[in-house]
Amino acid sequence: MKAFFIHEPGKVGFGEIPKPSPAPGEVLLKVRNCGYCGSDLTAYRGANPMVTFPIIPGHEVAATIEEVAPGVPETFRVGMNATVSPYTTCGVCSACRQGRTNCCRDNLTYGVRRDGLMTEYFTSPWEKLVVADRLSLRELALVEPLSVGFHAVDRAQATHRDVVGVFGCGAIGLGAISGAAFRNATVVAIDIDDKKLEVGRRAGAAHTINSSRESLHERLAELTGGEGPDVLIEAVGLPQTFRAAVDEACFAGRVVYIGYAKDEVAYNTRQFVQKELDVRGSRNAMAHDFRDVVRMLEAGRFPVEDVLTAVVPFDRAGDILKRWSADPLAFMKIQVEM
Repeated sequence: MKAFFIHEPGKVGFGEIPKPSPAPGEVLLKVRNCGYCGSDLTAYRGANPMVTFPIIPGHEVAATIEEVAPGVPETFRVGMNATVSPYTTCGVCSACRQGRTNCCRDNLTYGVRRDGLMTEYFTSPWEKLVVADRLSLRELALVEPLSVGFHAVDRAQATHRDVVGVFGCGAIGLGAISGAAFRNATVVAIDIDDKKLEVGRRAGAAHTINSSRESLHERLAELTGGEGPDVLIEAVGLPQTFRAAVDEACFAGRVVYIGYAKDEVAYNTRQFVQKELDVRGSRNAMAHDFRDVVRMLEAGRFPVEDVLTAVVPFDRAGDILKRWSADPLAFMKIQVEM
């Protein structure tokens, strides 16, 4: 069967690999849509230290069940459309023992630390499937990236009483915006791009702030009666937004980091202590985050077509990756149709 490879930084191509057969407790799935993640872009650029070449990218998938092996519950049937949780769990590390399997110490995400799903078929344990026949294939392939933002909202323990500020209106930030809005929080989207902010508003933000031309502090104070937001979620990965999240959070507020800052971040630690902030990391997603995203998409509460910048056929998987690398700001979300 056909598979798309990143052979080495900047070099891609198609190859043939054996079609897998499902073992007991597994299903065989035909890939229908596969989305590109930021981790795929960093792999293509040679900037992802967790990737070993050559590698098949892709972990944001919509697929159709083609075969069901013995040991799979009867609720999973041939012809059903599903997405999958792309993470592995060791079951024995400190995170797994606490039930926080999303941050398993030895996690192997598809397309990062093992070959991914930019191929014609793959097998999966039935426990990793998320069936959602009411969603389109494009929506299904958005479930995993949106669930990452939903998990950050869960980590923040956001409720309808909270004002939640989200730094960044990329795909992950939009997941956090829509996740907080789905919990009926008042959401403030923060970015420097008016077009992205408009998409953030369509995803559920009640207010937007363009921090390149507005005072972030003054606008947040205005929107919160001078207190600052209850929750700040950072989905950009810049030192200045890491610090701003701490600076702008209210007393007894919560700060959640999804983004990775490439450079070291210096803080005035007085803010942590004086405000008694809860500062938390957020990685990947849990099964309930996937289910919540499905419910949100089924309710039609996300601007799917506004987020999908490009949808291309399988034979153009390499071309669109090269274009994305050359002009990353031109794309929000890319999917490959198989």
